[in-house]
Amino acid sequence: MHLDDKNVHPQVHALLLISRGVFIKDQFLDLLKDQVAFITGGGSGIGFRIAEVLMRHGCDTVIASRNLEKLTEAAKKLTSATGRHCLPLQVDVRQPDTISTAVDEMLKEFGRVDILINNAAGNFLCPATALSFNAFKTVMEIDTMGTFNTSKVIYEKWFKDHGGSIVNISATLGYKGQALQVHAGSAKAANDAMTRHLAVEWGPSGVRVNTVAPGPISGTEGYRRLGGSHAESAGIFRTIPLQRAGNKTEMAHAVLFLASRASSYVTGATVVADGGAWLTSANDVERLLELWSQEKRKDK
Repeated sequence: MHLDDKNVHPQVHALLLISRGVFIKDQFLDLLKDQVAFITGGGSGIGFRIAEVLMRHGCDTVIASRNLEKLTEAAKKLTSATGRHCLPLQVDVRQPDTISTAVDEMLKEFGRVDILINNAAGNFLCPATALSFNAFKTVMEIDTMGTFNTSKVIYEKWFKDHGGSIVNISATLGYKGQALQVHAGSAKAANDAMTRHLAVEWGPSGVRVNTVAPGPISGTEGYRRLGGSHAESAGIFRTIPLQRAGNKTEMAHAVLFLASRASSYVTGATVVADGGAWLTSANDVERLLELWSQEKRKDK
């Protein structure tokens, strides 16, 4: 099948372009035309790239997090790059009242919301014996409670009556019991279950709920914190079937598929976008403990 084949259905053509890492342009720009997406943690990293890719395909966005100054700068860059409207709003996903206020402002500005991307998260290396009760609680509150809080507010304010698409950003940490990641792995496992529960309960309202589970993604804060550069220099990524780390654009394309009508009959699913890493990569506890120890010394 070739991209210049006139018999290829437009949506199939669009997906072929996505698979090649190409932004859909011209006649395919309307994949998300005039839709609105609410993206938590959208001011940096994977969330920023998700916002950019959705906007390049016709979507206006709200990017939400606690740091309004950084969000405002990010929104300017996104609008300049894509020509679409990006509204920065201050939100703490642990506090439903702040989410409710932001959603009201979004609806006042755009009059609708079609897509929710739950991307806000926090992670770091830490052995369970050194993990404080408060640190574990904080990760659960941001990752798990934050995902539930934002989903529930947007469902009640809009999706319940109009339908929509929710994409949760997860991880593969809990698939094999990743060392030094009991906090994040537990939170993401809860989110994976939440995806399936909400897909069942909210499906009759026309709401699809899915998950993207990234592996090691270069150029992100998580990559730095979790020792990605060390793994790369040590040749550990050669154990991954695709033999490399992923990139932010690849994650954004996975989200684009799940957020758009291209996946209109997909719900309750998890798209694992990790190059096959979780299938083959072994736990190197000694190396991870050394990385944790190095970070701990830096913090003193």
